[in-house]
Amino acid sequence: MDYDASEFGFELRTCRWAEDSWPPDGDRSVPVVVSRQLGTKRRRWDTVVIECDPDGLRERARFGSDRLDGDLLDVCRYAPAEWAYYRDALPDPGYPWRYVRESIHRADNRGILETRRRGNRIEIRRRWPYPDWVDRVIAIENKPDLDASAARALSGQLEHDVALGLADEVWIATRATDERISPALFEDVPVEAGILELDPETLSADVAWYPRTLAADRPGTRILERPDRSAHDASAARFEYVDRAEKDAQRLAIAERAYERGFRSFVDSMRPDCRHFETRTHGQILPYCRAKDCQQTARQCSGDCSAFEPEPPAWRSRGWPIEGGPGKQIRRVLADRRDRRRPDR
Repeated sequence: MDYDASEFGFELRTCRWAEDSWPPDGDRSVPVVVSRQLGTKRRRWDTVVIECDPDGLRERARFGSDRLDGDLLDVCRYAPAEWAYYRDALPDPGYPWRYVRESIHRADNRGILETRRRGNRIEIRRRWPYPDWVDRVIAIENKPDLDASAARALSGQLEHDVALGLADEVWIATRATDERISPALFEDVPVEAGILELDPETLSADVAWYPRTLAADRPGTRILERPDRSAHDASAARFEYVDRAEKDAQRLAIAERAYERGFRSFVDSMRPDCRHFETRTHGQILPYCRAKDCQQTARQCSGDCSAFEPEPPAWRSRGWPIEGGPGKQIRRVLADRRDRRRPDR
């Protein structure tokens, strides 16, 4: 199987293109953070592009490369500039304060918050203000072969995205064809979604349909259940409103996870220490399994794979186990390339 023949391979190529060429017809000096397979517990996107404020992104680097989860964000965003008792400084979390104390200690251990005790009280002071570094969140669904059945399956998901407005834009990335008019334009997908035709061989892309900017800064609608559009289903749709504060918290949580993971973290869920695992380059490092003769997914590349064989000891003898063999080298190279997308402190 060719490197771009699978949806997984196409997804990695979309991420690589977005990292270098986003936005497709705009100011490419805007810094972006690209990740994959991110979202909420109800919805996961194939590719996520975070458009960043340059100064805010540099200030975000002070907090380290690991993400700040929701609890740490609640502490770091509201920590005062001067010493104060933590219960007076932070808003009521809506859950027991003992969990807030745990988050304070975690932030202190990471060096992103200052703490001290005055009697029995814990006082806190911020080291730096948490920056407003996220400008826009872009969601991309990757369908290299967008036929009618794939469009039907994707249409409902995109309608949920449009109604909720969690992302500022939603796109479909599909494989470029030789057709004068993109075949994707004839499929049944919401008009609010943009369509991008990507050539995975040359890593070039053309916009077949521009998306509509969604109301990410206003309350949204979460579709819980809807009729299946058949003649026998007369049920009503069920939905709930989502306020802006909840959407803002979800957007920031997604951005923090993207900042930590990038899209090259695919190797973290694979077994590069297998003797059959190798990387092949087509403008980027892509995984390849010699035993299965394909570009494997994380599900295929696991410890319970029948073809899994550990690296021979001779491959790992130099500097093992710290520096290790080819598997550890692959991890180091991908981690280094991921770190290059983050500015220095």
